[in-house]
Amino acid sequence: MNVSDRCVGCGQCAPFCPVDAIRVCARASFTDACTSCGICAEYCPNCAIEVTD
Repeated sequence: MNVSDRCVGCGQCAPFCPVDAIRVCARASFTDACTSCGICAEYCPNCAIEVTD
């Protein structure tokens, strides 16, 4: 997963992560538990999350 500079740290993506792998401080970041499912990207209002291999 890649988080671009468009991330404003709003946290709207975090509740939708099925493995609780998103941490938000100044911007979103992913823990090792992330499975790259992409669900969070669907809920990002700024399209700041990109699914990567």
